[in-house]
Amino acid sequence: MTLYKDKYRIESIRLPGWDYSSPGYYFLTVCTYDWECLFGNICDYGVCLNEFGKIVQNEWDKSFVIRRELLPDEFVVMPNHFHGIVQVVGVVNSDNMVGVNVETSGRTSLQGNRNEPEPPRIRPKSISSFMAGVKSIITKRINEIRKTPGAPVLQSRFHDHIIRDDNELFRIRQYIKNNPHNWNLDKLNGGIGNCVLEPAAPYGEETWMI
Repeated sequence: MTLYKDKYRIESIRLPGWDYSSPGYYFLTVCTYDWECLFGNICDYGVCLNEFGKIVQNEWDKSFVIRRELLPDEFVVMPNHFHGIVQVVGVVNSDNMVGVNVETSGRTSLQGNRNEPEPPRIRPKSISSFMAGVKSIITKRINEIRKTPGAPVLQSRFHDHIIRDDNELFRIRQYIKNNPHNWNLDKLNGGIGNCVLEPAAPYGEETWMI
């Protein structure tokens, strides 16, 4: 997270040289715009999701029905953010062999003026393309209900972490499961049990990292 115009902003910091469509586990976090408590509240037994929170849960679940190269793992919707672990398992080719996707974006390099810089591309069947799709449909559906077309719902970027071993996977799974019970200690609510316009501290070192 970086400080921009006196507010902390979560951003997706890519590991240089890493192929985010390669098989493995990825820990993903998305926050609401201005950290607004948009998805519900913490109650005695966990998170009581409102209509918008249920949209997040449903669209997350549906995403794995249409993406065979991804598998869902632990997931939780919090009042102003959601955490999820996604496993990239690769794609199945005509020989029923699983491999890393190597598709291009479909835009040939011969099109357009070669002297003009091309816009950034999102690699198909990658974590970035998955998150772009999920965030887009969540934003669209929520804005349709509240009749605010084009209004920001989620922060433009997301936090990602490549899970490197089984111990780390276990710790992150536990962190996600216990997130609702640790809401009062969560940096993303200001540490006081209520949503605020900015977190109490930058999102970074968390209990699962220890």
